[in-house]
This record gives sequence, C-alpha cells and structure tokens, in this order.
Amino acid sequence: MHALSIPTWIVHVSSVLEWAAAIYYIWQYGEVTGDRSWYNLSFAMLPALVSAMCACTWHFFDNIESLEWLVILQASMTVVGNFTVCIAAWGIWRNSKRSEI
Repeated sequence: MHALSIPTWIVHVSSVLEWAAAIYYIWQYGEVTGDRSWYNLSFAMLPALVSAMCACTWHFFDNIESLEWLVILQASMTVVGNFTVCIAAWGIWRNSKRSEI
C-alpha cells in the first residue's frame, strides 16, 4: 500500500463508495418514478465501478507487475463504461421526449 499517499487513498476509496451510492440512488429514482430507463443507467454505470475497483486493487498491491493485467482491464472497463453510460443517457433523453408528447 506504499504506492499512494493516505489522502490519495481517501480520494480513491471515497470515489468508489460514491459511485456505488450513485448507482443505488439512480435505481431508487427509477423505482419512484416508474421510469425503467433509469434502471438502465444504473446497470450502465457498473463497468465504471469495476474500473475503479481494478485501479484500487492494483494500487493496494503496490502496482506489482503480476497484476499489470488489471491496468488493461481498468482501461477497458472505462471505455465500455463511457459507452454504456452514453447509451443509457440517450435512452433517458429519448424516453423523456416520448412522455412530453
């Protein structure tokens, strides 16, 4: 755990916890409003959560070479997460346009 300073660890861990909380609250919002497109957003956020967990895991083990595959997985999940969140946001926008009519 020497790879990061304590303040940096606080930022990393709190970011993971905040992202998990955001997923939960977005799901709850979908239940309250009855709009299933919000469920899609909460699922779409999962690859980004996996990405963050990969980064924390790699740093926890002092960035050892045998876990360097986590860096590739982290980058891949970031790309996948960006696309899935974009698609889910488009679905929310599209659904909101339908309900205006």
